Amino acid sequence: MLLRRVIEHVKAQNWTAVALDFVIVVVGVFIGIQVANWNAARAERKLGEDYTVRLIADLENDLAGARTQTSYYDDVTKSIETTDRLLASPDPDPQALVIAAYRASEFSNNPPNRATWDQIVSSGDLGLLPAAAIESGLSDYYRFQDTNEDTSARLQDTPYRRAVRSLIPLDVQISMRKGCSDVFDDKQVIVGFVTDCNLDVDTSMINETAQALMASAGIRESLRYQYSMVASVQVNNTGNVFLLEQILGALNAQDTE
Repeated sequence: MLLRRVIEHVKAQNWTAVALDFVIVVVGVFIGIQVANWNAARAERKLGEDYTVRLIADLENDLAGARTQTSYYDDVTKSIETTDRLLASPDPDPQALVIAAYRASEFSNNPPNRATWDQIVSSGDLGLLPAAAIESGLSDYYRFQDTNEDTSARLQDTPYRRAVRSLIPLDVQISMRKGCSDVFDDKQVIVGFVTDCNLDVDTSMINETAQALMASAGIRESLRYQYSMVASVQVNNTGNVFLLEQILGALNAQDTE
């Protein structure tokens, strides 16, 4: 319609009308571009807001998990210290030694949820996140996790863990798992140790197990290495808690502005 009208105006040499039509076309194109840019900016802003909401949910879960891990390995550390003390004693309580020695070898891991972060990075959408998120250490948090996971995974196969779980009879280990070991939540994630420990095993077997632990060559030496590994995991857990609290504080503050 507009093109036909322009042609008619040109044929009639109505240059004023032609100029007016040209202005209408230019203004129309400009408005169209502005609307398209506005829609694109709004879509990016909405995507950035969605990313932020999802990240906050992921990081809050990670923080809860990091706090649980910190508490869990605090208990493992206490068991290591108790085991060392009992092994040094000439006449330790057999059941206390068996329980402490086993718990000193326990392992738990609650890896972070990286789905949202990996999607943001792979899509090249880091620029859509609030500046406060990056400035507060979000990239550092995810960058550290590979190293943290490697350190944590090494606890599954330490010399102490292998030695203790080879020495303790299967019946005792089964009883430990049933009434004296980990507590799980509804998602089967470890959240701590059983408070009221119950070992349903003959006293003679407990005594024999304690004697085997006391007689084992190198058990205290491997226990010291176990302590150093757990301490490294705890440093990582503490760092995660600090970073996550800092990042979430920045993101939540940004969300209220």
